[in-house]
Amino acid sequence: MPRFFVGAPLLGGDLLVLPDDVMRHVQVLRLQPGDSIALFNGEGGEFSAELVEVERRSVRVKVGEFRSIEVEPPYHVTLAQGVAGGDKMDWLIEKAVELGASAFVPLTAARSVVRLSGERSVRRQAHWQGIVRASCEQCGRNRVPDVAPAVDLTSWLAHLPATPNDDELRLLLSPRASIEFSALPTVPPKGPVTILIGPEGGLSTEEEGLALSHGFSGIGLGPRVLRTETAGIAILAALAARWGGW
Repeated sequence: MPRFFVGAPLLGGDLLVLPDDVMRHVQVLRLQPGDSIALFNGEGGEFSAELVEVERRSVRVKVGEFRSIEVEPPYHVTLAQGVAGGDKMDWLIEKAVELGASAFVPLTAARSVVRLSGERSVRRQAHWQGIVRASCEQCGRNRVPDVAPAVDLTSWLAHLPATPNDDELRLLLSPRASIEFSALPTVPPKGPVTILIGPEGGLSTEEEGLALSHGFSGIGLGPRVLRTETAGIAILAALAARWGGW
């Protein structure tokens, strides 16, 4: 059944005009009046719905019953990711949503190839948020992860509490780390988990030291050096296996 995100309150029995982006998607799929779809607004659960009117400039649905469906992992992971160039960042965000990431913080660092500021940064944030919504539609998630505005790594670290709470976990992925993944706890922490990953050129020694001074623990993922767009996917999949995220 096709699933669509609607950023508005949903109530069973209502007649709803779908937003323009969802309308176009319905038209591309050649759905017709009487077809069933699912709607969600990011607040949890989803609604069944039936198309009642499919016109060139308008699509209306009748909202049906609420279904309390949740597919979230039993932990909350924020991926603080050095912005990757080309379409790598798009791919990474799409797959990280499928693997259960709960939030994204795009970062620029000393070795970043991509620099975002001003209107360009605003457009990229909106673009990535759209990718998040589309990925949620595809994979069945009913809670939509947030994409924060792109920020400089040093500024971002400066706004974090100096030390994490007892139930919080901060991880820095680095090929120079001495702690192995197997040293992580076998059950998910009760508090938030933040995973910091550098851009294509990695984080500098000074940046890694700054992160460590803000309560991050350096973690290695084995003897091979992973690309920035691979590292996040690898650890999210590994944590899902370790912490029951599947």
